Amino acid sequence: MTAPELPIWPPSEPGYRRSESTALLGSGDDVWMRVRADVLRWRVKTASGFLVAGRVDPGRVSPGERLIVTARVLGVTVREPVEVVSVVEDADRVGFAYRTLPGHPVAGEEAFIVERDGDEVRIVVRSLTRAAPQQPWRALYPLLLVAQRVARRRYLRALLPQR
Repeated sequence: MTAPELPIWPPSEPGYRRSESTALLGSGDDVWMRVRADVLRWRVKTASGFLVAGRVDPGRVSPGERLIVTARVLGVTVREPVEVVSVVEDADRVGFAYRTLPGHPVAGEEAFIVERDGDEVRIVVRSLTRAAPQQPWRALYPLLLVAQRVARRRYLRALLPQR
């Protein structure tokens, strides 16, 4: 659905809120080598304040892997079951996508991609979201969209060099 292997995201399934955000991470081979490794180790999520549990190989994202991503928001722990559906590792494009599983606060898919265009290195975050079918998440969907925007801003900064 989020097509991390494609530089241009084709039209999506109807019924989802669609978002694509991009940020410059830097330039040069050193930046490229660092972020390509980081994105495949869930650093976009972990550097954004999430915990990722249940990894088969703690060093890499693996297709078919089912995990629990955990967030703490205002003292409340939110568990987000996900499944990795796609991993891409091309010469100038690396990343992955996961879909939400039952029990996740929203329904949909999210992708984290780093790409190199010439000397520039960018991160692309794509998401398709709709309300989860279960309560209380369904009723909280408008608030979850706000939280998603905050998380997206964190994702775009997560792979910047540490200061």
